Amino acid sequence: MKLSKLYTNKPKRFAPISFAEGLNVVLAEIRLPENRSKDTHNLGKTTLGRVIDFCLLAGRDPDFFLFKHEDLFKAFVFFLEIKLLDGSYVTIRRSVEEATKISFKRHTQGERDFTDLPETSWDHTSLAFEKARDLLDGLLDLRDLKPWTYRKVVGYLVRSQDDFREVFHLKKFASGHSDWKPFLAHLLGFNSSIISLHYDKEDELSRKKGEEDVIKRELGGSVVDVSKIEGMLHLKQTEAEKKQRLLDAFDFRQSDKQKTKVVVDELDTKIARLNSERYSLLQNKKKITVSIEDDEILFDPKSAAELFAEAGILFAGQIKREFEQLLDFNRAITEERRGYLKEELAEVEGELKRINAEILELNKRRMETLSFLGESDHFAKYKQVSNELVALRADITSLERQREFLRRLQDLRASIRALAEEKSHLQMRIEADVEQQNAEKTSQFSTIRVFFSEIVEEVINRKALLSVAPNQQGHLEFKAEILDDSGNSTSADLGFTYRKLLCVAFDLALARVHVDGRYPRFLYHDGVFESLDDRKKQNLMEVIRSYSSLGIQHLITLIDSDLPASLEGEAPFFQDSEVILRLHDEDESGRLFRMRAW
Repeated sequence: MKLSKLYTNKPKRFAPISFAEGLNVVLAEIRLPENRSKDTHNLGKTTLGRVIDFCLLAGRDPDFFLFKHEDLFKAFVFFLEIKLLDGSYVTIRRSVEEATKISFKRHTQGERDFTDLPETSWDHTSLAFEKARDLLDGLLDLRDLKPWTYRKVVGYLVRSQDDFREVFHLKKFASGHSDWKPFLAHLLGFNSSIISLHYDKEDELSRKKGEEDVIKRELGGSVVDVSKIEGMLHLKQTEAEKKQRLLDAFDFRQSDKQKTKVVVDELDTKIARLNSERYSLLQNKKKITVSIEDDEILFDPKSAAELFAEAGILFAGQIKREFEQLLDFNRAITEERRGYLKEELAEVEGELKRINAEILELNKRRMETLSFLGESDHFAKYKQVSNELVALRADITSLERQREFLRRLQDLRASIRALAEEKSHLQMRIEADVEQQNAEKTSQFSTIRVFFSEIVEEVINRKALLSVAPNQQGHLEFKAEILDDSGNSTSADLGFTYRKLLCVAFDLALARVHVDGRYPRFLYHDGVFESLDDRKKQNLMEVIRSYSSLGIQHLITLIDSDLPASLEGEAPFFQDSEVILRLHDEDESGRLFRMRAW
Protein backbone atom coordinates (compact mmCIF):
# COMPACT_ATOMS: atom_id res chain seq x y z
CA MET A 1 0.00 0.00 0.00
CA LYS A 2 1.43 3.32 -1.18
CA LEU A 3 -0.04 6.72 -1.95
CA SER A 4 -0.30 7.48 -5.66
CA LYS A 5 -2.25 10.70 -6.17
CA LEU A 6 -4.32 13.23 -4.21
CA TYR A 7 -6.66 15.62 -5.99
CA THR A 8 -10.03 17.40 -5.66
CA ASN A 9 -12.94 18.56 -7.75
CA LYS A 10 -11.51 22.09 -7.45
CA PRO A 11 -7.99 21.96 -8.96
CA LYS A 12 -7.66 25.75 -8.96
CA ARG A 13 -8.05 25.75 -5.19
CA PHE A 14 -6.18 22.51 -4.52
CA ALA A 15 -3.71 21.44 -7.18
CA PRO A 16 -3.28 17.67 -7.81
CA ILE A 17 -0.35 16.03 -6.01
CA SER A 18 1.37 12.97 -7.46
CA PHE A 19 3.47 10.89 -5.08
CA ALA A 20 6.73 9.18 -6.00
CA GLU A 21 7.47 5.58 -5.01
CA GLY A 22 10.36 6.55 -2.69
CA LEU A 23 11.19 9.94 -1.16
CA ASN A 24 8.58 12.73 -1.33
CA VAL A 25 9.46 16.20 -0.06
CA VAL A 26 6.98 18.96 0.71
CA LEU A 27 9.08 22.13 0.96
CA ALA A 28 7.65 25.35 2.37
CA GLU A 29 9.64 28.42 1.33
CA ILE A 30 9.49 31.58 3.42
CA ARG A 31 10.17 34.28 0.87
CA LEU A 32 8.88 37.33 2.72
CA PRO A 33 11.41 38.65 5.30
CA GLU A 34 8.69 39.68 7.77
CA ASN A 35 7.56 36.03 8.03
CA ARG A 36 10.92 34.48 8.82
CA SER A 37 10.62 35.05 12.57
CA LYS A 38 7.14 33.51 12.80
CA ASP A 39 6.61 30.08 14.37
CA THR A 40 3.71 29.15 12.09
CA HIS A 41 3.06 30.13 8.51
CA ASN A 42 -0.22 28.36 7.60
CA LEU A 43 1.08 27.22 4.22
CA GLY A 44 -0.31 23.70 4.47
CA LYS A 45 2.62 21.34 5.01
CA THR A 46 0.96 19.99 8.17
CA THR A 47 -2.52 20.21 6.63
CA LEU A 48 -1.51 17.80 3.88
CA GLY A 49 -1.18 14.97 6.40
CA ARG A 50 -4.63 15.77 7.79
CA VAL A 51 -6.14 15.63 4.31
CA ILE A 52 -4.51 12.23 3.68
CA ASP A 53 -5.96 10.99 7.00
CA PHE A 54 -9.39 12.34 5.99
CA CYS A 55 -9.22 10.44 2.69
CA LEU A 56 -8.24 7.29 4.59
CA LEU A 57 -11.63 7.62 6.31
CA ALA A 58 -10.79 9.26 9.61
CA GLY A 59 -13.88 9.75 11.77
CA ARG A 60 -15.79 13.01 11.71
CA ASP A 61 -14.38 15.42 14.30
CA PRO A 62 -16.15 18.81 14.63
CA ASP A 63 -12.76 20.41 15.42
CA PHE A 64 -11.20 19.08 12.20
CA PHE A 65 -10.50 22.04 9.94
CA LEU A 66 -12.70 20.81 7.04
CA PHE A 67 -15.74 20.62 9.33
CA LYS A 68 -14.85 23.52 11.60
CA HIS A 69 -14.80 25.80 8.52
CA GLU A 70 -17.43 23.97 6.55
CA ASP A 71 -18.57 27.17 4.88
CA LEU A 72 -15.21 27.26 3.09
CA PHE A 73 -14.85 23.54 2.30
CA LYS A 74 -18.30 21.98 1.99
CA ALA A 75 -18.11 22.08 -1.82
CA PHE A 76 -14.82 20.13 -1.87
CA VAL A 77 -14.69 16.50 -2.96
CA PHE A 78 -11.37 14.70 -2.31
CA PHE A 79 -9.95 11.80 -4.30
CA LEU A 80 -7.08 9.65 -3.01
CA GLU A 81 -5.52 7.15 -5.38
CA ILE A 82 -3.76 4.26 -3.60
CA LYS A 83 -1.45 1.67 -5.10
CA LEU A 84 -2.26 -1.75 -3.68
CA LEU A 85 0.24 -4.47 -2.87
CA ASP A 86 -0.69 -6.42 -6.02
CA GLY A 87 0.16 -3.43 -8.24
CA SER A 88 -3.43 -2.40 -8.97
CA TYR A 89 -5.07 0.81 -7.75
CA VAL A 90 -8.13 1.96 -5.86
CA THR A 91 -9.45 5.53 -5.72
CA ILE A 92 -11.40 6.72 -2.70
CA ARG A 93 -13.89 9.56 -3.14
CA ARG A 94 -15.02 11.48 -0.07
CA SER A 95 -16.78 14.82 0.04
CA VAL A 96 -16.90 17.26 2.94
CA GLU A 97 -20.63 17.88 2.72
CA GLU A 98 -21.45 14.15 2.75
CA ALA A 99 -18.43 12.90 4.63
CA THR A 100 -20.10 9.63 5.65
CA LYS A 101 -20.91 8.61 2.06
CA ILE A 102 -17.88 7.02 0.41
CA SER A 103 -17.31 5.76 -3.14
CA PHE A 104 -14.63 3.42 -4.55
CA LYS A 105 -13.19 2.69 -7.98
CA ARG A 106 -10.76 -0.12 -8.78
CA HIS A 107 -8.39 0.36 -11.77
CA THR A 108 -5.15 -1.04 -13.16
CA GLN A 109 -3.47 2.19 -14.22
CA GLY A 110 -2.35 4.99 -11.93
CA GLU A 111 -2.46 8.78 -12.31
CA ARG A 112 -6.16 8.75 -13.19
CA ASP A 113 -8.64 11.60 -12.77
CA PHE A 114 -12.15 10.54 -11.77
CA THR A 115 -13.57 13.94 -10.88
CA ASP A 116 -16.07 13.73 -13.75
CA LEU A 117 -16.69 9.99 -13.60
CA PRO A 118 -20.45 9.24 -13.62
CA GLU A 119 -21.96 7.68 -10.55
CA THR A 120 -22.81 4.52 -12.48
CA SER A 121 -19.12 3.96 -13.31
CA TRP A 122 -17.98 3.76 -9.68
CA ASP A 123 -17.66 0.23 -8.32
CA HIS A 124 -19.23 1.21 -5.01
CA THR A 125 -21.17 4.44 -4.60
CA SER A 126 -22.09 6.38 -1.47
CA LEU A 127 -21.41 3.54 0.93
CA ALA A 128 -22.23 4.09 4.59
CA PHE A 129 -19.16 5.06 6.59
CA GLU A 130 -18.55 1.85 8.56
CA LYS A 131 -19.30 -0.32 5.55
CA ALA A 132 -16.85 1.77 3.51
CA ARG A 133 -14.13 1.24 6.12
CA ASP A 134 -14.73 -2.51 6.03
CA LEU A 135 -14.58 -2.55 2.26
CA LEU A 136 -11.36 -0.53 2.13
CA ASP A 137 -9.82 -2.80 4.75
CA GLY A 138 -10.58 -5.76 2.51
CA LEU A 139 -9.17 -4.03 -0.57
CA LEU A 140 -5.92 -3.10 1.18
CA ASP A 141 -5.53 -6.68 2.46
CA LEU A 142 -3.01 -5.74 5.16
CA ARG A 143 -2.84 -9.17 6.78
CA ASP A 144 0.11 -8.25 9.00
CA LEU A 145 -2.31 -6.10 11.01
CA LYS A 146 -4.97 -8.74 11.57
CA PRO A 147 -7.15 -9.02 13.59
CA TRP A 148 -7.06 -5.20 13.56
CA THR A 149 -8.04 -3.01 10.62
CA TYR A 150 -5.86 -0.61 8.64
CA ARG A 151 -7.20 2.38 10.65
CA LYS A 152 -5.38 1.18 13.76
CA VAL A 153 -1.94 1.71 12.19
CA VAL A 154 -2.62 5.08 10.55
CA GLY A 155 -1.34 6.92 13.63
CA TYR A 156 2.12 5.40 13.08
CA LEU A 157 1.97 6.15 9.34
CA VAL A 158 0.87 9.81 9.40
CA ARG A 159 2.52 11.80 12.20
CA SER A 160 1.82 15.48 12.72
CA GLN A 161 3.72 17.63 15.21
CA ASP A 162 1.32 16.57 18.00
CA ASP A 163 2.07 12.91 17.30
CA PHE A 164 5.79 13.28 18.08
CA ARG A 165 5.18 13.78 21.81
CA GLU A 166 4.96 10.05 22.49
CA VAL A 167 6.67 7.25 20.58
CA PHE A 168 4.00 4.63 21.29
CA HIS A 169 0.87 6.16 22.84
CA LEU A 170 -0.47 8.39 20.09
CA LYS A 171 -2.99 11.18 20.48
CA LYS A 172 -5.39 9.16 18.31
CA PHE A 173 -5.45 6.48 21.02
CA ALA A 174 -7.74 8.43 23.31
CA SER A 175 -9.13 5.35 25.05
CA GLY A 176 -7.51 3.06 27.63
CA HIS A 177 -4.37 0.98 27.31
CA SER A 178 -6.38 -2.09 26.34
CA ASP A 179 -7.22 -0.29 23.08
CA TRP A 180 -3.65 0.16 21.80
CA LYS A 181 -1.16 -1.92 23.78
CA PRO A 182 -2.23 -5.31 22.35
CA PHE A 183 -2.04 -3.86 18.82
CA LEU A 184 1.41 -2.39 19.37
CA ALA A 185 2.58 -5.66 20.89
CA HIS A 186 1.29 -7.43 17.76
CA LEU A 187 3.28 -5.09 15.49
CA LEU A 188 6.40 -5.82 17.52
CA GLY A 189 5.95 -9.58 17.26
CA PHE A 190 4.53 -10.48 20.66
CA ASN A 191 1.57 -12.77 21.28
CA SER A 192 -1.18 -10.14 21.27
CA SER A 193 -4.03 -12.63 21.71
CA ILE A 194 -3.05 -13.44 25.32
CA ILE A 195 -2.51 -9.73 26.01
CA SER A 196 -6.01 -8.89 24.75
CA LEU A 197 -7.45 -11.83 26.69
CA HIS A 198 -5.64 -10.63 29.83
CA TYR A 199 -7.31 -7.22 29.51
CA ASP A 200 -10.68 -8.91 28.90
CA LYS A 201 -10.29 -11.04 32.03
CA GLU A 202 -9.27 -7.97 34.00
CA ASP A 203 -12.36 -6.07 32.84
CA GLU A 204 -14.61 -9.05 33.58
CA LEU A 205 -13.03 -9.44 37.01
CA SER A 206 -13.67 -5.76 37.73
CA ARG A 207 -17.32 -6.11 36.69
CA LYS A 208 -17.79 -9.19 38.87
CA LYS A 209 -16.32 -7.38 41.88
CA GLY A 210 -18.69 -4.51 41.21
CA GLU A 211 -21.64 -6.94 41.22
CA GLU A 212 -20.33 -8.40 44.47
CA ASP A 213 -20.36 -4.95 46.07
CA VAL A 214 -23.94 -4.38 44.87
CA ILE A 215 -25.13 -7.64 46.46
CA LYS A 216 -23.34 -6.80 49.70
CA ARG A 217 -25.20 -3.48 49.79
CA GLU A 218 -28.49 -5.30 49.11
CA LEU A 219 -27.76 -7.50 52.13
CA GLY A 220 -27.25 -4.41 54.25
CA GLY A 221 -23.53 -4.83 54.58
CA SER A 222 -23.77 -8.00 56.71
CA VAL A 223 -23.21 -11.32 54.98
CA VAL A 224 -24.88 -14.21 56.88
CA ASP A 225 -23.92 -17.83 56.32
CA VAL A 226 -26.32 -19.38 53.82
CA SER A 227 -26.80 -22.44 56.07
CA LYS A 228 -28.12 -20.17 58.83
CA ILE A 229 -30.58 -18.59 56.41
CA GLU A 230 -31.70 -22.04 55.26
CA GLY A 231 -32.27 -23.10 58.90
CA MET A 232 -34.26 -19.98 59.76
CA LEU A 233 -36.26 -20.34 56.57
CA HIS A 234 -37.11 -23.98 57.35
CA LEU A 235 -38.35 -23.06 60.84
CA LYS A 236 -40.49 -20.21 59.52
CA GLN A 237 -41.95 -22.37 56.76
CA THR A 238 -42.80 -25.13 59.23
CA GLU A 239 -44.54 -22.67 61.53
CA ALA A 240 -46.41 -21.14 58.60
CA GLU A 241 -47.60 -24.58 57.46
CA LYS A 242 -48.96 -25.31 60.94
CA LYS A 243 -50.88 -22.03 61.05
CA GLN A 244 -52.20 -22.62 57.54
CA ARG A 245 -53.49 -26.07 58.52
CA LEU A 246 -55.09 -24.48 61.60
CA LEU A 247 -56.88 -21.92 59.47
CA ASP A 248 -57.91 -24.54 56.92
CA ALA A 249 -59.49 -26.67 59.68
CA PHE A 250 -60.96 -23.61 61.42
CA ASP A 251 -59.80 -25.27 64.71
CA PHE A 252 -58.16 -23.09 67.34
CA ARG A 253 -57.68 -25.66 70.07
CA GLN A 254 -54.04 -26.25 69.24
CA SER A 255 -53.48 -22.50 68.98
CA ASP A 256 -55.19 -21.97 72.37
CA LYS A 257 -52.97 -24.66 73.85
CA GLN A 258 -49.83 -23.01 72.51
CA LYS A 259 -50.91 -19.61 73.82
CA THR A 260 -51.61 -21.10 77.27
CA LYS A 261 -48.16 -22.71 77.29
CA VAL A 262 -46.60 -19.33 76.45
CA VAL A 263 -48.45 -17.69 79.35
CA VAL A 264 -47.54 -20.37 81.89
CA ASP A 265 -44.06 -21.39 80.82
CA GLU A 266 -42.68 -18.16 79.47
CA LEU A 267 -44.47 -14.98 80.43
CA ASP A 268 -45.30 -15.88 84.04
CA THR A 269 -41.82 -17.27 84.64
CA LYS A 270 -40.18 -14.11 83.27
CA ILE A 271 -42.49 -11.84 85.26
CA ALA A 272 -41.77 -13.78 88.48
CA ARG A 273 -38.02 -13.63 87.88
CA LEU A 274 -38.14 -9.91 87.17
CA ASN A 275 -40.26 -9.24 90.28
CA SER A 276 -37.66 -11.08 92.35
CA GLU A 277 -34.89 -8.98 90.81
CA ARG A 278 -36.91 -5.82 91.43
CA TYR A 279 -37.45 -6.76 95.10
CA SER A 280 -33.72 -7.35 95.57
CA LEU A 281 -32.88 -4.02 93.91
CA LEU A 282 -35.40 -2.17 96.08
CA GLN A 283 -33.78 -3.63 99.18
CA ASN A 284 -30.36 -2.50 97.96
CA LYS A 285 -31.74 0.93 97.22
CA LYS A 286 -33.12 1.21 100.77
CA LYS A 287 -29.79 0.18 102.31
CA ILE A 288 -27.87 2.67 100.19
CA THR A 289 -30.28 5.46 101.14
CA VAL A 290 -29.91 4.66 104.85
CA SER A 291 -26.13 4.57 104.52
CA ILE A 292 -26.10 7.99 102.93
CA GLU A 293 -28.24 9.40 105.79
CA ASP A 294 -26.12 7.69 108.53
CA ASP A 295 -22.99 9.40 107.23
CA GLU A 296 -24.09 12.71 108.82
CA ILE A 297 -21.53 13.91 111.48
CA LEU A 298 -23.41 14.95 114.66
CA PHE A 299 -20.42 16.06 116.86
CA ASP A 300 -20.26 19.87 117.42
CA PRO A 301 -16.80 21.16 118.55
CA LYS A 302 -18.27 24.49 119.76
CA SER A 303 -20.71 22.76 122.12
CA ALA A 304 -17.91 20.52 123.36
CA ALA A 305 -15.78 23.58 124.13
CA GLU A 306 -18.56 25.13 126.22
CA LEU A 307 -18.99 21.85 128.08
CA PHE A 308 -15.25 21.70 128.88
CA ALA A 309 -15.30 25.28 130.13
CA GLU A 310 -18.16 24.55 132.53
CA ALA A 311 -16.30 21.50 133.78
CA GLY A 312 -13.11 23.54 134.26
CA ILE A 313 -11.01 21.29 132.06
CA LEU A 314 -7.65 22.65 131.03
CA PHE A 315 -6.36 22.74 127.43
CA ALA A 316 -9.95 22.99 126.17
CA GLY A 317 -8.85 25.08 123.13
CA GLN A 318 -6.27 22.53 122.12
CA ILE A 319 -8.85 19.67 122.34
CA LYS A 320 -11.27 21.68 120.21
CA ARG A 321 -8.70 22.14 117.45
CA GLU A 322 -7.87 18.46 117.44
CA PHE A 323 -11.57 17.54 117.18
CA GLU A 324 -12.02 19.96 114.32
CA GLN A 325 -9.07 18.40 112.46
CA LEU A 326 -10.53 14.96 113.09
CA LEU A 327 -13.90 16.09 111.82
CA ASP A 328 -12.34 17.52 108.65
CA PHE A 329 -10.63 14.21 108.01
CA ASN A 330 -13.83 12.23 108.64
CA ARG A 331 -15.80 14.66 106.50
CA ALA A 332 -13.44 14.10 103.55
CA ILE A 333 -13.77 10.34 103.90
CA THR A 334 -17.53 10.60 104.26
CA GLU A 335 -17.87 12.74 101.11
CA GLU A 336 -15.86 10.24 99.10
CA ARG A 337 -17.99 7.36 100.40
CA ARG A 338 -21.17 9.32 99.68
CA GLY A 339 -19.99 9.76 96.09
CA TYR A 340 -19.58 6.02 95.63
CA LEU A 341 -22.95 5.36 97.25
CA LYS A 342 -24.67 7.87 94.96
CA GLU A 343 -23.12 6.23 91.88
CA GLU A 344 -24.30 2.84 93.07
CA LEU A 345 -27.75 4.31 93.79
CA ALA A 346 -27.95 5.70 90.23
CA GLU A 347 -27.06 2.28 88.80
CA VAL A 348 -29.71 0.59 90.93
CA GLU A 349 -32.36 3.12 89.91
CA GLY A 350 -31.45 2.66 86.21
CA GLU A 351 -31.75 -1.11 86.52
CA LEU A 352 -35.09 -0.71 88.33
CA LYS A 353 -36.33 1.50 85.49
CA ARG A 354 -35.38 -1.14 82.92
CA ILE A 355 -36.97 -3.96 84.88
CA ASN A 356 -40.19 -1.98 85.44
CA ALA A 357 -40.47 -1.34 81.71
CA GLU A 358 -39.85 -5.00 80.88
CA ILE A 359 -42.41 -6.14 83.47
CA LEU A 360 -44.91 -3.68 81.98
CA GLU A 361 -44.32 -5.09 78.46
CA LEU A 362 -44.62 -8.70 79.65
CA ASN A 363 -47.83 -7.94 81.49
CA LYS A 364 -49.20 -6.38 78.33
CA ARG A 365 -48.36 -9.50 76.32
CA ARG A 366 -49.86 -11.64 79.08
CA MET A 367 -53.10 -9.68 78.95
CA GLU A 368 -53.24 -9.96 75.14
CA THR A 369 -52.67 -13.71 75.31
CA LEU A 370 -55.26 -14.15 78.03
CA SER A 371 -57.61 -12.03 75.92
CA PHE A 372 -57.06 -14.47 73.04
CA LEU A 373 -57.83 -17.40 75.31
CA GLY A 374 -60.97 -15.70 76.54
CA GLU A 375 -62.15 -14.70 73.09
CA SER A 376 -65.40 -16.41 72.34
CA ASP A 377 -65.69 -15.15 68.78
CA HIS A 378 -63.85 -17.64 66.54
CA PHE A 379 -63.78 -15.15 63.67
CA ALA A 380 -61.68 -12.77 65.78
CA LYS A 381 -59.29 -15.65 66.50
CA TYR A 382 -59.23 -16.51 62.78
CA LYS A 383 -58.30 -12.91 61.98
CA GLN A 384 -55.48 -12.88 64.56
CA VAL A 385 -53.96 -16.15 63.34
CA SER A 386 -54.27 -14.89 59.76
CA ASN A 387 -52.30 -11.77 60.67
CA GLU A 388 -49.64 -13.92 62.27
CA LEU A 389 -49.47 -16.03 59.10
CA VAL A 390 -49.09 -12.89 56.96
CA ALA A 391 -46.17 -11.76 59.11
CA LEU A 392 -44.58 -15.21 58.83
CA ARG A 393 -44.92 -15.21 55.05
CA ALA A 394 -43.33 -11.75 54.90
CA ASP A 395 -40.42 -13.12 56.93
CA ILE A 396 -40.20 -16.12 54.60
CA THR A 397 -40.15 -13.86 51.53
CA SER A 398 -37.39 -11.76 53.05
CA LEU A 399 -35.36 -14.85 53.95
CA GLU A 400 -35.84 -16.32 50.46
CA ARG A 401 -34.63 -13.04 48.97
CA GLN A 402 -31.57 -13.11 51.24
CA ARG A 403 -30.95 -16.74 50.29
CA GLU A 404 -31.08 -15.84 46.60
CA PHE A 405 -28.64 -12.96 47.11
CA LEU A 406 -26.33 -15.23 49.12
CA ARG A 407 -26.40 -17.90 46.42
CA ARG A 408 -25.61 -15.29 43.79
CA LEU A 409 -22.84 -14.00 46.03
CA GLN A 410 -21.41 -17.49 46.36
CA ASP A 411 -21.53 -17.97 42.57
CA LEU A 412 -19.91 -14.57 42.03
CA ARG A 413 -17.12 -15.31 44.46
CA ALA A 414 -16.48 -18.62 42.73
CA SER A 415 -16.34 -16.76 39.38
CA ILE A 416 -14.04 -14.13 40.85
CA ARG A 417 -11.65 -16.79 42.13
CA ALA A 418 -11.69 -18.54 38.76
CA LEU A 419 -11.15 -15.29 36.85
CA ALA A 420 -8.33 -14.26 39.16
CA GLU A 421 -6.67 -17.61 38.56
CA GLU A 422 -7.13 -17.34 34.77
CA LYS A 423 -5.77 -13.78 34.81
CA SER A 424 -2.74 -14.91 36.82
CA HIS A 425 -2.13 -17.75 34.36
CA LEU A 426 -2.37 -15.34 31.40
CA GLN A 427 0.05 -12.99 33.14
CA MET A 428 2.56 -15.82 33.45
CA ARG A 429 2.15 -16.60 29.74
CA ILE A 430 2.69 -12.94 28.85
CA GLU A 431 5.83 -12.81 30.95
CA ALA A 432 7.13 -16.00 29.34
CA ASP A 433 6.41 -14.71 25.82
CA VAL A 434 8.11 -11.37 26.50
CA GLU A 435 11.12 -13.14 27.95
CA GLN A 436 11.34 -15.41 24.92
CA GLN A 437 11.00 -12.59 22.35
CA ASN A 438 13.64 -10.56 24.18
CA ALA A 439 16.04 -13.50 24.38
CA GLU A 440 15.75 -14.72 20.77
CA LYS A 441 18.10 -12.73 18.55
CA THR A 442 16.11 -13.63 15.44
CA SER A 443 12.68 -12.70 16.83
CA GLN A 444 10.72 -9.93 15.15
CA PHE A 445 11.07 -7.72 18.20
CA SER A 446 14.83 -8.22 18.39
CA THR A 447 15.10 -7.33 14.68
CA ILE A 448 13.03 -4.15 15.14
CA ARG A 449 15.15 -3.24 18.15
CA VAL A 450 18.34 -3.55 16.09
CA PHE A 451 16.92 -1.44 13.23
CA PHE A 452 15.73 1.17 15.72
CA SER A 453 19.11 1.48 17.42
CA GLU A 454 20.97 1.58 14.09
CA ILE A 455 18.84 4.49 12.82
CA VAL A 456 19.40 6.57 15.95
CA GLU A 457 23.11 5.78 16.01
CA GLU A 458 23.54 6.74 12.35
CA VAL A 459 21.89 10.12 13.00
CA ILE A 460 23.30 11.23 16.38
CA ASN A 461 26.10 8.70 16.97
CA ARG A 462 24.38 7.39 20.11
CA LYS A 463 22.82 4.00 20.64
CA ALA A 464 19.14 3.71 21.49
CA LEU A 465 17.24 0.99 23.28
CA LEU A 466 13.75 -0.23 22.55
CA SER A 467 12.49 -2.30 25.49
CA VAL A 468 9.29 -4.08 26.41
CA ALA A 469 8.57 -5.57 29.86
CA PRO A 470 5.45 -6.47 31.84
CA ASN A 471 4.68 -4.51 35.02
CA GLN A 472 3.31 -5.98 38.26
CA GLN A 473 -0.22 -6.10 36.82
CA GLY A 474 0.97 -7.99 33.75
CA HIS A 475 0.55 -5.01 31.41
CA LEU A 476 3.30 -4.33 28.92
CA GLU A 477 5.37 -1.18 29.33
CA PHE A 478 7.08 0.12 26.17
CA LYS A 479 10.18 2.29 26.41
CA ALA A 480 12.42 4.02 23.87
CA GLU A 481 15.61 5.47 25.35
CA ILE A 482 18.86 7.00 24.18
CA LEU A 483 21.95 5.48 25.80
CA ASP A 484 25.23 7.04 26.80
CA ASP A 485 28.67 5.62 25.95
CA SER A 486 28.43 3.21 28.88
CA GLY A 487 25.09 1.87 27.73
CA ASN A 488 23.10 3.60 30.47
CA SER A 489 19.82 5.38 29.87
CA THR A 490 20.03 9.18 29.60
CA SER A 491 17.48 11.97 29.70
CA ALA A 492 18.31 13.02 26.14
CA ASP A 493 15.14 11.39 24.82
CA LEU A 494 13.04 13.72 27.00
CA GLY A 495 13.76 16.68 24.69
CA PHE A 496 11.25 17.20 21.89
CA THR A 497 13.90 17.08 19.15
CA TYR A 498 15.25 13.69 20.16
CA ARG A 499 11.78 12.45 21.00
CA LYS A 500 10.81 13.20 17.40
CA LEU A 501 13.88 11.32 16.18
CA LEU A 502 12.85 8.29 18.27
CA CYS A 503 9.37 8.41 16.71
CA VAL A 504 10.80 8.53 13.19
CA ALA A 505 13.23 5.71 13.98
CA PHE A 506 10.45 3.57 15.43
CA ASP A 507 8.14 4.08 12.44
CA LEU A 508 10.95 3.31 9.99
CA ALA A 509 12.00 0.18 11.91
CA LEU A 510 8.40 -1.10 11.90
CA ALA A 511 8.04 -0.44 8.18
CA ARG A 512 11.33 -2.17 7.41
CA VAL A 513 10.60 -5.35 9.38
CA HIS A 514 7.26 -5.64 7.53
CA VAL A 515 8.53 -4.49 4.13
CA ASP A 516 8.05 -7.93 2.58
CA GLY A 517 4.72 -8.56 4.29
CA ARG A 518 1.14 -7.31 3.97
CA TYR A 519 1.80 -3.97 5.67
CA PRO A 520 1.54 -0.29 4.58
CA ARG A 521 4.67 0.90 2.82
CA PHE A 522 4.35 4.64 3.26
CA LEU A 523 5.16 7.11 6.08
CA TYR A 524 4.35 10.79 6.52
CA HIS A 525 6.48 12.84 8.93
CA ASP A 526 5.78 16.53 9.41
CA GLY A 527 8.68 18.91 10.17
CA VAL A 528 11.12 16.05 10.37
CA PHE A 529 14.31 18.20 10.48
CA GLU A 530 13.21 20.84 12.98
CA SER A 531 15.79 21.64 15.71
CA LEU A 532 18.40 19.16 14.48
CA ASP A 533 21.84 20.54 13.70
CA ASP A 534 23.06 20.41 10.08
CA ARG A 535 25.23 17.32 10.42
CA LYS A 536 22.39 15.33 12.00
CA LYS A 537 19.98 16.50 9.28
CA GLN A 538 22.32 15.14 6.65
CA ASN A 539 22.67 11.88 8.56
CA LEU A 540 18.90 11.51 8.87
CA MET A 541 18.47 12.27 5.18
CA GLU A 542 20.87 9.44 4.31
CA VAL A 543 18.86 7.05 6.49
CA ILE A 544 15.58 8.13 4.86
CA ARG A 545 17.01 7.65 1.36
CA SER A 546 18.40 4.23 2.24
CA TYR A 547 15.02 3.13 3.59
CA SER A 548 13.28 4.54 0.52
CA SER A 549 15.51 2.35 -1.61
CA LEU A 550 14.16 -0.66 0.29
CA GLY A 551 10.65 0.09 -1.00
CA ILE A 552 9.35 2.38 1.78
CA GLN A 553 7.58 5.48 0.48
CA HIS A 554 8.47 8.42 2.73
CA LEU A 555 6.71 11.80 2.75
CA ILE A 556 8.52 14.49 4.72
CA THR A 557 7.69 18.18 5.18
CA LEU A 558 9.99 21.02 6.15
CA ILE A 559 10.51 24.76 5.93
CA ASP A 560 13.43 25.97 3.81
CA SER A 561 15.04 27.46 6.94
CA ASP A 562 15.42 23.89 8.25
CA LEU A 563 17.61 22.94 5.30
CA PRO A 564 21.27 22.45 6.28
CA ALA A 565 23.70 25.13 5.13
CA SER A 566 25.14 24.32 1.71
CA LEU A 567 28.74 23.25 1.68
CA GLU A 568 31.00 24.06 -1.24
CA GLY A 569 31.23 21.21 -3.70
CA GLU A 570 28.27 19.34 -2.21
CA ALA A 571 25.22 18.40 -4.25
CA PRO A 572 21.88 20.06 -3.43
CA PHE A 573 20.20 18.61 -0.35
CA PHE A 574 17.18 17.51 -2.44
CA GLN A 575 16.88 16.62 -6.07
CA ASP A 576 14.13 18.38 -8.00
CA SER A 577 12.40 15.05 -8.61
CA GLU A 578 12.13 14.45 -4.87
CA VAL A 579 10.26 17.70 -4.19
CA ILE A 580 6.64 16.91 -5.04
CA LEU A 581 5.20 20.15 -3.67
CA ARG A 582 6.62 23.63 -3.09
CA LEU A 583 4.69 26.00 -0.87
CA HIS A 584 5.48 29.69 -0.32
CA ASP A 585 4.17 32.76 1.49
CA GLU A 586 4.11 35.31 -1.35
CA ASP A 587 0.40 34.94 -2.07
CA GLU A 588 -2.49 32.49 -1.97
CA SER A 589 -1.05 30.48 -4.88
CA GLY A 590 1.70 29.28 -2.53
CA ARG A 591 -0.65 27.59 -0.06
CA LEU A 592 -1.86 24.01 -0.17
CA PHE A 593 -5.40 25.38 -0.39
CA ARG A 594 -5.14 28.37 -2.64
CA MET A 595 -7.41 30.61 -0.63
CA ARG A 596 -7.25 32.97 2.29
CA ALA A 597 -6.04 31.57 5.60
CA TRP A 598 -8.76 30.34 7.95
